[in-house]
Amino acid sequence: MKKRVLSYLTVILSVFSLQSCVSNYVVSQPTNYKTDAKLASITPNKLSEAKKEISPAKKIDIALANIEKANKSAEIQKTILFEKKMDDMLAEAESYLGTPYRYGGTTRSGIDCSAFVLSVFGATMGMHLPRVAAAQAQEGERVAREDMRKGDLVFFSNGGRISHVGIVHDVDENGSVRFIHASTSRGVMISPLTDSYWGPKFRFAKRIVNDDIIDYSSLAQN
Repeated sequence: MKKRVLSYLTVILSVFSLQSCVSNYVVSQPTNYKTDAKLASITPNKLSEAKKEISPAKKIDIALANIEKANKSAEIQKTILFEKKMDDMLAEAESYLGTPYRYGGTTRSGIDCSAFVLSVFGATMGMHLPRVAAAQAQEGERVAREDMRKGDLVFFSNGGRISHVGIVHDVDENGSVRFIHASTSRGVMISPLTDSYWGPKFRFAKRIVNDDIIDYSSLAQN
């Protein structure tokens, strides 16, 4: 009898113990973390653009474009400087207009055609050309009539050796050429290459001044 009573008591105590464990167990709720940070959305297009912006190929393209732009700018500046040099030379030549012709003369009181040319080129370009027209005709490189530009030399003869020289003064949009020279009849003057007297005597043109002669060092300092 006593054993049965003890068994009942054991069972009752076990039940109360389990209920106590269940009632004391509390399931914790999940923690929600809050933040004020906002994440920018990255679309596939934006990601592709970002990759392009930092790609080595794009950097090379940009560098090449900058070099090409700098080269074009340098060429434009060179052209401007060259044109200025030619204008300065022709201004010097024009300062002789009206100077009388004198065979063998080398001054503003009287000058011949070759002395006129070497004086102008010497004063403005620092060049030392030969004294006579036939020797000056050996300088520079020959230029086709349609390619002539101001500052080129034009040479003439009566059928034999070169006997006269002048400086191209201007070439209009139609290709008509005028040259400045010391003529035997009227001294230093400007004549068209189609002149009835000089036209038939024209032989060829030479380019004495080119890019190798012009000093472009001042451009590097700007």
